[in-house]
Amino acid sequence: MSSQKAHALQSNTGDDIPPQSQNINADAVYRKVLFHLLPMLVIVYIIAYIDRSNVGFAKLGFMRDLNFSDTVFGIGAGVFYAGYMIFEIPSNLMLAKIGFRKTLLRIMLLWAACSVLLAIMTSPNSYYFARFVLGAAEAGLFPGVLLYLTYWVPAVRRASFTAVFMAAIPLSGVISGPLSGMIMHGMDGWHGLKGWQWLFLIEGAPALLFAIVVFFLLRDTPSSAPWLSVRERSLIEADLEADRTRTGGGGHHSFMDALRSPRFYLLVGMGVALLASASNISFWLPTIIQRSGVTSTWTIGLMAMAPYVVGVVAQQWVARRSDVRDERRWHAAACATVSALGWMLLPMVSSNPVLSLLALIATAAGTFAAMGPFWSMPALYLSAKAAPGGIALISTLAGVGSLISPVIIGWLNEYTRTLAAGQYYIAALMIVGAVTVVAIGHHNRIRAGGQPTAQGDGLIGSTNQRAL
Repeated sequence: MSSQKAHALQSNTGDDIPPQSQNINADAVYRKVLFHLLPMLVIVYIIAYIDRSNVGFAKLGFMRDLNFSDTVFGIGAGVFYAGYMIFEIPSNLMLAKIGFRKTLLRIMLLWAACSVLLAIMTSPNSYYFARFVLGAAEAGLFPGVLLYLTYWVPAVRRASFTAVFMAAIPLSGVISGPLSGMIMHGMDGWHGLKGWQWLFLIEGAPALLFAIVVFFLLRDTPSSAPWLSVRERSLIEADLEADRTRTGGGGHHSFMDALRSPRFYLLVGMGVALLASASNISFWLPTIIQRSGVTSTWTIGLMAMAPYVVGVVAQQWVARRSDVRDERRWHAAACATVSALGWMLLPMVSSNPVLSLLALIATAAGTFAAMGPFWSMPALYLSAKAAPGGIALISTLAGVGSLISPVIIGWLNEYTRTLAAGQYYIAALMIVGAVTVVAIGHHNRIRAGGQPTAQGDGLIGSTNQRAL
């Protein structure tokens, strides 16, 4: 099927498309958008995720040097999300007023400074403070990007775009594993600094350097993008307007209206599970590999790449399949179940490095693959007025899981002297998340002409969708 015909099917009629935007290859336009926006957004989130999660690798050094317990580490790992949650909604509301570029510039400059604070920490309190400020500095980045994509991409294409952006999470693991292992192994004691101190300093520097680059290269909206023609801008605006017209009964007309919907909180349930699983993969993966019998930090770094590599592949494949079938809930739920099985298997193979790695691969692949379908869902239930605060609040409430889970797991590890209880805890969260995302039910979208269609159960099918 030609892209022009597919685009006509998506709109059901050409009447809602301006004449100057007809006869344009829609796939080519959105591919152009993808290649101009996503590389920079992916790099930004790779830097962000390395800076938030490299504490999991650094702990192999500073836990001993600073005499921290697993509980202290867990509190510091989780308190990041306290700062993140407090400032997340204000950041997104401000983004809607001042634009994405200025918001991103502020975020990146501040979190580069916070990496220095982690490098000079000397006590639990300074560790907690540095992690809290880091979370506050980064607040608004993730929900900000989700909101930013709604300014450029219609909902029917958004899972693929979201998954490409969120590929930054597993890609950060691919990069940070061997890089962190090399820094910790090769720079310990250089110029009087510990390996973990160099880790924070070196991995925090790219945020400072890249902040200026994205400020000048990104654009806030399609109307301000010099690399789009007038006809291409018209096509995007027509698609976004048609999207707003089609969004029917599930779309909330205001932020407060969204808060009164049970579906809103069911979305939070899956968000809690995904963020808790992703953050704990980063925090505990090096430790899990180490406790399976691997002692070299360099080897641990290399082994830590595998779950993230498979995670990237699974994430993109599932997102493209979700877009082609125009189905979100069951894709997210199935992947969350795979992740839960991986978490449950880890305690059973904890003494075998190979089997532990395979279980970690299943855990990471399921977690990351669920993200594209799931994080494209909130915008389906929120109007343009409700989206800035609503998306941020879902992300904020989901952050509760990431705030308390590392503390709970750290305490469980100390109390039981094993990682098993914490792994079963995350498995249970993922099962609950899978159930809640299915319980949301399908989303009704209004086609041109006023006829409702069920979205989320694959009822629209490929006639309403093309994957990039």
